[in-house]
Amino acid sequence: SPKSSNIKKTRDGMERRTIGIYGGSFNPIHNGHTELGTALCQTGLVDELWFVVSPHNPHKQHADLLADEARLALARLAVEESACLRVSDVEFRLPRPSYMVNTLETLRAEHPDKEFILVMGADNWERFPLWHMHEEIMRHHRIIVYPRPGHPLQDTPPSVTVAQTPLIPISSTPIRESIRRGTFQGEGLHPAVWKEINTKGYYR
Repeated sequence: SPKSSNIKKTRDGMERRTIGIYGGSFNPIHNGHTELGTALCQTGLVDELWFVVSPHNPHKQHADLLADEARLALARLAVEESACLRVSDVEFRLPRPSYMVNTLETLRAEHPDKEFILVMGADNWERFPLWHMHEEIMRHHRIIVYPRPGHPLQDTPPSVTVAQTPLIPISSTPIRESIRRGTFQGEGLHPAVWKEINTKGYYR
């Protein structure tokens, strides 16, 4: 099966699990994020997917950005029932602004028994050459790119896998705007995430 063939062996014969790394602000995390992660696991492209919640960059203004710990807690609520989705706070322990090259280097050092694969949307893939030390990332990691509307994927290198995942039309921005207007009813969010947002009065 694709799942079994995806697991590599380490030098001592142990199975080496593949972990998809999906970074973002997750402001808030929604069903589009978790359905994508689950699909990547189910198709065997990764054994687990870790959502790496990015802390706020103090040099950038973002009035709608929820506090770091609150976004982390919401993400954990969204995956608590999943067998293959996890949440990582690794970037909370790293110098800021956080760069993915440093995040991946830290994860490699902390988990030498795992292979980390970077997951990104086709929109981010277009901007990837502008990322800090992007060539260093490609030297050490495979990349999975998932489709995004209006961002066709062409001529990707061999180390890049184009995931055949469905387009999920959910976005954090209209969710926040709907909450602010008082018209949001929880659509597109895990029930536990919406309950926490509603109880704490986030995004109002």
